[in-house]
Amino acid sequence: MSEPAAVDLEKGGEEPGTGRRGRGDRASGGAAARRAARSGGGPGQQLTYIRREIPLYEVLNEEGLTLIEKNADTVLEEVGIIFRDDPETLAMWKDAGADVRGDRVHFPKGLPRSLLKTAPSIYTQHARNPERSVQIGGNATVFAPVYGPPFVRDLDGNRRYATIEDFRNFVKLAYMAPSIHHSGGTVCEPVDVPVNKRHLDMIYSHIRYSDKPFMGSVTAPERAEDTVAMAKIVFGDDFVENNTVLTSLINANSPMVFDDTMLGALKVYARHNQACIVTPFILAGAMSPVTVAGTLTQVLAEVLAGAAVTQLVRPGAPVLFGTFASSISMQSGAPTFGTPEPSLVSYGAAQLARRLGLPFRTGGSLCASKIPDAQAAYESANTLNSTILAGTNFVLHAAGWLEGGLASCYEKFMMDIDQLGMQQKFAQGVDLSENGQAMDAIRQVGPGSHYLGCDHTQANFQTAFYRSSIADNNSFEQWEAEGSKPAHQRANELARRWLETYEAPALDQGIDEALLAFIRQKKESMPDAFT
Repeated sequence: MSEPAAVDLEKGGEEPGTGRRGRGDRASGGAAARRAARSGGGPGQQLTYIRREIPLYEVLNEEGLTLIEKNADTVLEEVGIIFRDDPETLAMWKDAGADVRGDRVHFPKGLPRSLLKTAPSIYTQHARNPERSVQIGGNATVFAPVYGPPFVRDLDGNRRYATIEDFRNFVKLAYMAPSIHHSGGTVCEPVDVPVNKRHLDMIYSHIRYSDKPFMGSVTAPERAEDTVAMAKIVFGDDFVENNTVLTSLINANSPMVFDDTMLGALKVYARHNQACIVTPFILAGAMSPVTVAGTLTQVLAEVLAGAAVTQLVRPGAPVLFGTFASSISMQSGAPTFGTPEPSLVSYGAAQLARRLGLPFRTGGSLCASKIPDAQAAYESANTLNSTILAGTNFVLHAAGWLEGGLASCYEKFMMDIDQLGMQQKFAQGVDLSENGQAMDAIRQVGPGSHYLGCDHTQANFQTAFYRSSIADNNSFEQWEAEGSKPAHQRANELARRWLETYEAPALDQGIDEALLAFIRQKKESMPDAFT
């Protein structure tokens, strides 16, 4: 039987990712809707947060989970956790019944766990555009961009310190990316703005250039207070106090230390009913034991102690079980990513979080590569796959991470969001509806023919398969004729097109003026500081 001739099932229509759409413009029907469904959409064609329909992958049985929980309780009771330079937190722990010795707290078995019973297992983080609000917890997965790098790898191939313009660009790209559900936080560190004032410009950028949910500043308690104040300008005082509109990243200073800066920010957000991701930042072998079980024990102990503080401050405040676990090269000490052991830690930590009834954060598109090359792709894919299969609820660093977190990369951002769209499609699971079973197609085609022209294919081809906006699947001759472009060059061109066609979401003029007045007053109240 001869091979069927190629059939062009769709003629015309824009290239995925190049359409220009502004705020609130949804692909609600026709060709635009079909393109959005098959490719993860283009700018403005937003996908909602993921509702996972696939089973969870679990690596620990009941015996293993019980053992790690027992070991963590032993660590909390016998070794203890340091709460450095924070008399207020130490006093709260003493009042709660913990054994406080200097700045080290020893916990009676079960105390932190009992406090966390008041924390919600599922909550909503509200966006200023209600259609962008996201569920945190349960079967939901939310993708957020890279967080924290001081450097960028820009569209001209330069590695340099990040600026506020870079920050705005990444916020714009995240706003336009259909598979990014959250604007994130410090998408890069804008070093051209004074340290004590840059948080104001960063929070304003999230509000002005996106209408997705965003994260608050944690570099000082007063900066967390500024974040809450700006959120209240947008949402109103009562709404903020009774709903969650901010998420914050609170890192433990592993091993087994929380410092006053992180605790100060945590208490600000918890006091105002805003979410905290309590995250041990682990490089196994340096900041935790070299074994998976030992690392999980320490992670659980640190999360229990840190997350419970939110409930001491305000019972019912949302808090996430976070972990950032990587390994190190035992030869050089450098962090490594995409390796098996951190994936096992992520799987195990997700199970422990579910047993606690807390939403879970881990993973992303992590790599140690210096450029968006094969190493970056393999390591990011390995990390992202385990992130999805673990059942992660909030995924930080989902796009743009490069160089072990030292650089935010424009090209890798675009390559990563393409992969996130694929993961969103994968997480939908198998369609077992009548259409999904395709029995009418099998009957119509019968033996020895092909499905290209049958009714079922004609009705479904536009949404049947995910279409990448980055990958080239054409013939060698066509690829060569179009310039022999590698993936990172195609990503570069796509990023440039998106930024050229960006349109800001609408923002009430009164709110904008109030935000700018607040920022102006705060900046004028203090001299610049760059340390």
